Amino acid sequence: MLKELKRKPKETTKKVGQWTFLSNHSHVLICLNKDPEMRLKDVAVLVGITERAVQTIVKDLVDASILQKSKDGRRNQYIIQMDQKLRHPLEANHTISELLKLGK
Repeated sequence: MLKELKRKPKETTKKVGQWTFLSNHSHVLICLNKDPEMRLKDVAVLVGITERAVQTIVKDLVDASILQKSKDGRRNQYIIQMDQKLRHPLEANHTISELLKLGK
C-alpha cells in the first residue's frame, strides 16, 4: 500500500494547456483566408507545424474541393470554396464560411 502512495503519477504525452479546439486543417484555412498568397513556410510557423505537414494539409483540402490552388507568377494563390460544408456529421450543416468567421 505504501508503494502505491509513493508512486509518481504517470506522465501524459500532452501537457495541460497544449490542445486546441480547432484542427491544423482549420488553422491552415484560417491563415490562407487572411492572406491567399501566404507562403506555406509562413503558414507552418503560424500554425506551429512543419512545412511538409502544411503541404499535406493543402493537398487534402485541394483533393476535397475546399481549396483551389493557382499560380500567380512565382507564388501560389489559394481560393477557398466558402460554400462547402464541413466534413464531420456533427458540423455538416455549417459551411467553411461560418468556420472562417472564427478567425477574423
